[in-house]
Amino acid sequence: MGVILKPGREKSIVNRHQWLFSGAIKSFPPGFTDGNLYPVYSAEGRLLGYGYFNRKCSLSGRLVSFGQTRPEEAFRRNLAEALQLRKKLYGQAEACRLVNGESDSLPGLIVDRYGPGLVIQISTLGMEKLKPLIIQLLSELAQPQFIYEKSLIPARKEEGLKEREGLLTGHLSEPILIDEEGIKFKVYLTGAQKTGLFLDQREMRKLVREISAGKKILDGFSYSGGFALSALKGQAAGVTLVDYSSQALEVAKENMITNGFGKSSFRLINQDMFDFLAEQSSLAYDLVILDPPAFAKKKADEKQAGRAYQRLNYLALARMKRDSFLLTFSCSYYISRELFQKIIFQAALEAGRQVKILTAHRQSYDHPVSVFHPESDYLKGFLLYVS
Repeated sequence: MGVILKPGREKSIVNRHQWLFSGAIKSFPPGFTDGNLYPVYSAEGRLLGYGYFNRKCSLSGRLVSFGQTRPEEAFRRNLAEALQLRKKLYGQAEACRLVNGESDSLPGLIVDRYGPGLVIQISTLGMEKLKPLIIQLLSELAQPQFIYEKSLIPARKEEGLKEREGLLTGHLSEPILIDEEGIKFKVYLTGAQKTGLFLDQREMRKLVREISAGKKILDGFSYSGGFALSALKGQAAGVTLVDYSSQALEVAKENMITNGFGKSSFRLINQDMFDFLAEQSSLAYDLVILDPPAFAKKKADEKQAGRAYQRLNYLALARMKRDSFLLTFSCSYYISRELFQKIIFQAALEAGRQVKILTAHRQSYDHPVSVFHPESDYLKGFLLYVS
């Protein structure tokens, strides 16, 4: 016995989309247990695949395999294929996303490599129950010196899970020193945002490096200084880093010094970025970078988040000098690319500035988006010319 769908509700699965909402489900089998794996059948009794389910959530099910493929077989194959893709893209890169959830047909699982070890993030009850298998396969296929879990995300609460952080296997020695395109980063896993570094901005850090020569740079929401370091590597005239976290700025300072940049080349400001911008009468920078955290954690946050993004970009645009550049991002899944562009339009209109889009966000190759699951495309941004 398995999970049976309502008539006509199998189309998304036939199209290889992995999500099933509660409204599509006709019945669960006797003795059903949240988080366990079950076969999924159409109303006519056709086996569609296997997935795990949680009746506490409106997004009740996530498929881990399609058709007759057994879930354990699919799990091993999908993980091996994900690792092989990253090897083709980056070789043995010291920092890289190895598994990107649904985009790698491993829903609810993120795996990042940092130096000799791995960091995993689990967001669903079903994947939590599969953790022993995850650890076994990662140990076998990737042979890491350690596996560290950093599952500190709101989605776990919705799944009935507590946040979890800690070492699962091996030995962790911090900081981990990694190299990205000739830039050295000290990565602290304990107490860090995300899994340690914003790996999804790799390509945009390269862009900043390409366009920073001779420019004065303002790096807002700077975290550990990825954009600022890239700018200095690109011969920027100087960088100012603003972040509300004093701990993040200390790591940024360590990274600056580790890469050989003296204190005269950078300035650290421990302040909320909204407050910083509001206090400035003008911004004497050639390039302003705004990479805030997600303002919309859930669908209900969309309107409030839109207002926050508009306010942030207005504050910057209204104060930027002529012939300067703004690199601005949203990592809120619930703010679409089209909506974000409209928000930028409204901010530019309110600020009374002429603004041109030069390029859109370039996704890091280790963060692929499955054509069958476009919801994985959460990060968007624009490089703007302000006149």
